[in-house]
Amino acid sequence: MKHRAVHQLRRAIGASTIRLPVRRCYSTHPPNARLNLPVDYATTPLLAHSSQAALSNKELPEDVRNGPTKKMNLFQAINDAMGIALTEDESVVVFGEDVAFGGVFRCTMKLADTHGAERVFNTPLTEQGIMGFGIGLAAEGMRPIAEIQFADYVYPAFDQLVNEAAKFRYRDGTCGRSVGGLTVRMPCGGVGHGGLYHSQSPESLFTHIPGLRVIMPRSPAQAKGLLLAAIRSNDPCVFMEPKILYRAAVEQVPTGAYELPLSKAEVLKEGKDVTIISYGQPLYLCQAAIKQAERDLGISVELIDLRTMYPWDKKTVFESVRKTGRVMVVHESMVNAGIGAEVAAAIQEDPDTFLRLEAPVARVAGWSIHNPLIFEKFHLPDVARIYDNIKRVLDY
Repeated sequence: MKHRAVHQLRRAIGASTIRLPVRRCYSTHPPNARLNLPVDYATTPLLAHSSQAALSNKELPEDVRNGPTKKMNLFQAINDAMGIALTEDESVVVFGEDVAFGGVFRCTMKLADTHGAERVFNTPLTEQGIMGFGIGLAAEGMRPIAEIQFADYVYPAFDQLVNEAAKFRYRDGTCGRSVGGLTVRMPCGGVGHGGLYHSQSPESLFTHIPGLRVIMPRSPAQAKGLLLAAIRSNDPCVFMEPKILYRAAVEQVPTGAYELPLSKAEVLKEGKDVTIISYGQPLYLCQAAIKQAERDLGISVELIDLRTMYPWDKKTVFESVRKTGRVMVVHESMVNAGIGAEVAAAIQEDPDTFLRLEAPVARVAGWSIHNPLIFEKFHLPDVARIYDNIKRVLDY
């Protein structure tokens, strides 16, 4: 009966009318758009396109600043960081689904060949098991790097993360045991067609768990330094990698071993009229919106990269907001109870910062819905939304 009804419907409306080209099944911006243009990663000032630019970072140790660089994309820089960690520390192991073969995004490519199957190996398809295994290794003094293949699938491991990894040192007290050597890596964020199960950005969920550090890089050089810092940290770290940047973000990266500070924000661009706070891929959209707003409105915008979402750098943020008096937070994750909500609340709870505000704190984030496949581009923040909110906070 069901098949007969389908055939009758097709005859009634004409089969040709229901055959949509695949390209129509995804949201796109008009080709003559002024603001929502593709990010030009080859020219953006947020990436170091020369060795001189890469080595000018004052956070790098002196020997690294005087050393060579190599052109890498994000997944290659992450691979480099894990390779250094495996070489320098025998307690480091890497594991996850398909990790020995290089992983879905090639982040662990050739690590098993170089360091052996005992230190880089595959696991069964069980996120809870991966997390529990990592916690057990860390409790015995190892420094495990556990990969969750997609952040969308981390939820079965939440019991292990919340009730074991984050609470271990709290419950062990004077025994001194902890799982601080644990690093959990996971790809996250939208790519334009990931839909419900391959586009999520669940970072705000992890920031509600005391005892974890939550980190997200925006560039290859940053990913390498922050990942090495996370691996060497004595706190369990959740390291979230924007998968849209794995191949898109390419820059010169110092070849030496270096760490970048955790829980320390980076001022990417100084300004005096508006502060924009973000992290990960949306920073590139913020940069594009700032460029156009400064050209159109004659203003000066300060851009801050949180880098670590928890615990985050209140000092840098508060100092900037006191200077500009206007602030906006941009992120992909859902607007409700997201990072922007916490940053906004903290700004308004600090008397010295609150009294300097000239407008309410603005948030540009994913809408409070699940990631829609065909409307993903309109669900996530874009340049136009950021630009419009810059105007809104200035007009208040």
